[in-house]
Amino acid sequence: MGIQKIMFPRARIPYGTWGSSYFPAWQTSPLAQVNIGQFAGEAMNKVLGMRKVPKSELDYLITGSTIPWHWKFWNSPMLASCLGHRVAGCHVEQACATGLKAVVVAGAEVESGSKDVVGVLTFDRTSDSPVGVFPERRSYRRTEVLSDVWDNFGFDPATGKAMIACAGNVARKYKLERREVDELSLHCHEQYFKTQASGFLKKVLVPFEVLDAQGRAMGVIDSDTGVARPTLSALRAMREIDTCVTGGTQTHPSDGIACLLVTTREKAREISRRPEIDIQFVAETEVRTFPSLMPEAPALAVKELLRKTGLAMKDISVVKSHNPFAINDVVFAKELGYDWHDMNRTGCSLVWGHPQAPTLTRLLIEGLEESTDLGGGYMLLMGCAAGDVGIAALFRVC
Repeated sequence: MGIQKIMFPRARIPYGTWGSSYFPAWQTSPLAQVNIGQFAGEAMNKVLGMRKVPKSELDYLITGSTIPWHWKFWNSPMLASCLGHRVAGCHVEQACATGLKAVVVAGAEVESGSKDVVGVLTFDRTSDSPVGVFPERRSYRRTEVLSDVWDNFGFDPATGKAMIACAGNVARKYKLERREVDELSLHCHEQYFKTQASGFLKKVLVPFEVLDAQGRAMGVIDSDTGVARPTLSALRAMREIDTCVTGGTQTHPSDGIACLLVTTREKAREISRRPEIDIQFVAETEVRTFPSLMPEAPALAVKELLRKTGLAMKDISVVKSHNPFAINDVVFAKELGYDWHDMNRTGCSLVWGHPQAPTLTRLLIEGLEESTDLGGGYMLLMGCAAGDVGIAALFRVC
């Protein structure tokens, strides 16, 4: 079936000009000890060098992060300085949707004709997240003026519920079976290790050396340190934190960066590592579901996206999802009539972790590489975000 509407006819992602770090789990790497913004800018400089793209090609930089970091006030201009190219830019933040939203904003800049080559750099460090003091006397507890990212995970100010409670709510709403949720989680882990053994991840993941303030080596980020090798019996034996939610069926916090470029078709042919490959940004949408039902939001976003474009799931060759809970994908499969065995064939955030902003960016990069290996086609990317939001986007590789 042909697509009915292309929302981004001009924007392109040049093949192979991207890169992501591995995502070490919370407090397991030297990233816990450095300024993540500075590291991210320097890391993008390395990626562009490896991909043989002169940084002078960038005429704008869009950054994305969700957790405060030192010098955050300066945002994209400061990171551009760390990148080594003094260029204007702006910062994007939309909780777990940040990694894709930054790409959407970059696409809009290109579509408007305002910019020709926009860099997208997303990053976050959940390790040692700072504690803020908020002199706000209208907070939900007047005596509590200290807050960090973990407080936000544990309390949605719109509902008073913890984020994990929304997963249990959705499991009950859709009458999910614990066994299927466990089986999906095991399958996702098996997909990751199969992909790792194939060498696929080396095409998208870049090892990075981490230096201290004196320029001395502190270590190398070269593995997703939080990945486990579960068995179905081990998953079945885990205690339920909420309905169908265990330590084995949800993701874990981690640290990392991911970057890519968005440009015009003509410029993409110049800087792409394979100019014959055309990667088009087709469409994007966001929805907000009812309170404390976040894991169902991606499925609703995909339904709206398919309605807008006139496509059906049978037209999609690659499906990638940010799945902080295995419940997300089980619900998606039920709502869209899709076999979850065919999703996330090269890995997903349920397995390799969730550093917030770069999560969807890494998923996008992996999905585009997979689409290229398959000879092209439509690639679907979706995820959920705080506030019961779902985001979904379509890309076409040809």
